[in-house]
Amino acid sequence: MNQAATPSEAQALAQSATGRADRSVYQPDQPGLVFPERPVFDDPQQERAYRQSHLVAACRAFAQHGLDYGFAGHLTVRDPEQPELYWTNPMAVHFGRVRLSNLILVDHHGTVVQGRHAVNRAGFVLHAAVHHMHPDIVAMCHAHTVYGTAYAALGRPLPPVTQDAAVFFEDHVVIGAESGKVAVSTEAGHSVAEAFAGVKAAIHQNHGLFTASRHSIDAAAFWFIGLERVCQQQLLIDASGHQPVLVPPDKARYSREHVGSEYIGWLHFQTLYEQLAATQPDMFD
Repeated sequence: MNQAATPSEAQALAQSATGRADRSVYQPDQPGLVFPERPVFDDPQQERAYRQSHLVAACRAFAQHGLDYGFAGHLTVRDPEQPELYWTNPMAVHFGRVRLSNLILVDHHGTVVQGRHAVNRAGFVLHAAVHHMHPDIVAMCHAHTVYGTAYAALGRPLPPVTQDAAVFFEDHVVIGAESGKVAVSTEAGHSVAEAFAGVKAAIHQNHGLFTASRHSIDAAAFWFIGLERVCQQQLLIDASGHQPVLVPPDKARYSREHVGSEYIGWLHFQTLYEQLAATQPDMFD
């Protein structure tokens, strides 16, 4: 296969790549204003560099949001040229220390194809199963978080209590059958993979949260951050002892379609990416 760009090449390509704008979802009313546009690439090397740099930024964003827990937590994105391989964060490296030079490339059998670090077995079992079963899924995120893990113990879906929660309305599932086999079990990998048919998020009972995107690591990462936030909101509502007023189903679906799309998830993440690129340039090393 073609080797990934070197860190310096990846930084230059990622920062210069503009591609063609995907304007199918939203266009500014006033052409000419600065507005983020999703890039589409003709050159797989440019697309690889883009995915690598945004994977690193997603890891750094997880660190900023306190989503780390030891070496637990895995973010993956497919290689654009070899879709049976995926880039992921290195084993036992803190999210805040992930950079272009220590990313690893792994196949579905858990073999490290490129990179110096080992791969986390739990990340391999669960992520590889999802990527293998769903060729349309480009990226996936999982971390052991405080609120997501606490909410997952309840084994129930999230009700549409806010617009933030409505973005997951009828777009997430609860996985309970294999909740006792959460670390390195192949059966657990299959149960997680099967659950991701047509949804962007899963709550794995007694384990935690998963998100996936059919477009970008950006969307998968932002929706994970959003899902953790919604779990926190719901736990606060539960603790109040009061019954919340739910967003009606038709309005929840409207919110999901308009503020819960792949594009909006990508767009949200650009604020994090730009801030990280400006303040943590070492992530491109």
